Amino acid sequence: MTRRPDTLDVRPITDAELPDWMRAVRTGFLRPPTVTDEEVADRRATLAGSRLAGAFDAGRCVATFRSFPQELTAVGGTPVPADAISNVTVWPTHRRRGLLTRWMNGDLADAKERGDVVATLIAAEYPIYGRFGFGPATTCTEWTVDVPRSGLDPRWAGPEDGGRIDLVTGDEVRKVGPELHERLRRAQPGAVSRLGHWWEAETGVVRFSGEPWTEPFYAVYRSAGGRVEGLVSYTADDNWGDGKQPLNTASVRWLITSSPAAERALWHYLCSIDWVVRVKSGWRSPDDLLPHLLPDPRAAAVTTQADWLWIRILDVVRALEARSYDVPGSLVLEVADRSGLAGGRFLLEASPDGASCTPTTRSADLALDVSELASLWLGDASVVRLAALGRLREERAGAARKADALLRTSVRPWCPDLF
Repeated sequence: MTRRPDTLDVRPITDAELPDWMRAVRTGFLRPPTVTDEEVADRRATLAGSRLAGAFDAGRCVATFRSFPQELTAVGGTPVPADAISNVTVWPTHRRRGLLTRWMNGDLADAKERGDVVATLIAAEYPIYGRFGFGPATTCTEWTVDVPRSGLDPRWAGPEDGGRIDLVTGDEVRKVGPELHERLRRAQPGAVSRLGHWWEAETGVVRFSGEPWTEPFYAVYRSAGGRVEGLVSYTADDNWGDGKQPLNTASVRWLITSSPAAERALWHYLCSIDWVVRVKSGWRSPDDLLPHLLPDPRAAAVTTQADWLWIRILDVVRALEARSYDVPGSLVLEVADRSGLAGGRFLLEASPDGASCTPTTRSADLALDVSELASLWLGDASVVRLAALGRLREERAGAARKADALLRTSVRPWCPDLF
C-alpha cells in the first residue's frame, strides 16, 4: 500500500480554530459533528490549561490531540506530576500518515523535559499505545446487583453506625464533593486529580450538545460526627414490566467514599430504594467491597471487567522512589525503552522507611520493557505472571518472586475517572 504524501499542517491550534477542532473530535469518535456557540464557550473554559493540537488539510481539522497537567497518586499516597493525554482522533480518511506517532513522541519528550514523572491515558483500543511505552496499570469492574436475591433486609431504614444519608442537590454536591474527592485520591493509588470543571459538568451546570443530560439523584453520607464521607450520583429508569410491577434499575454514575462505613451505607441505600430491583455499580475497583457487603455476594454479577488507566513511565528513578514498599528488598532492573526516554539499568533499594533508585552497572535481576514496568509500578500486575507470558525476562533465578514481594500491594490500584 502506497502512503499518501504528507501535505498536512500539523501544529497547535489557535483559539479561533477551537470550533473546528471540536467538530473533528466529534467526527473521530463517531458522534454528531455539530457544536453550538454556547458549547464552544463552555469548552473554551474547561480546556483552559490544555495543550491542543490539530492536523489540517486544506484548512480543515482532520485529526486532534490534547494533553494537560495532572497528578497521579502513587502507592503510599504521594502525588506525582503526570502528562494526561486525551481527545486523540484521526479521521478515517487520514489514517496511516504517522500522525499519532508524531504527536505522541513529541508530547512525551516535552513532558519529560517539563519534569513529569509519568504520562497517563484511558485507552479506547488496547493494541495502540503499548508501542509508545504505555502499559495497563489499573483495572475496572462493573457489577449488576440482583436486589431481591441479595439477602438484604428490604425494611432497611438507614445506617446503623449513627451516620445518616440525605438526598441533596447539585449545589450541595459542588460544595462538599471536591474536598471529599481530595481525601479519596490522596489515599487511593491510581487516582488522579480532577480539573476544575469536573463538578460543574457532573451536576449539569455545564452541558454539551450531542450529550444528553438526565438530572441524577445525589445522596450524601455523613458520619455520626457530621463529616461528609460519601457521595453517590445515580439515575433510575422507568420499567413497569407487564404494567403491574415496577422493575427499575438504578445506575450509578459515580460513587466516592473516604471510609468503609460510607461505602457500606451507600450501597445498602441503593439496594433499598423502593421499586429498584437491579443496581448497576458503574466502574469500580476490581477489589471493591460491594459483593461482600451483601449477604449473598453472588447477587452481584460481574458485567464488565477491563483494563482502565494506562501509564507511561518517563522517569524511572523518581517513579520508583515516589511509591512506598511494605517489605525491605533490593532489585536491579534492566529497562528497555525504544523511545530513549527512560531506559537504563537501575538499582532499587527499598524498605517501609523509603526507597532509593540509582543507575547501576550491577548485573540485572529482571529485564523488561518500560511498558511492563508501567503495569507493575502501581502494584497490580504480577511479575511472575508477566514472566510466564514472556513479557519480561528473569536474569537471576527467583528474581520474579522476589520482585512480586517487593512491588505488589494489598489494595489494588483504581482510577475512578475517565478523561
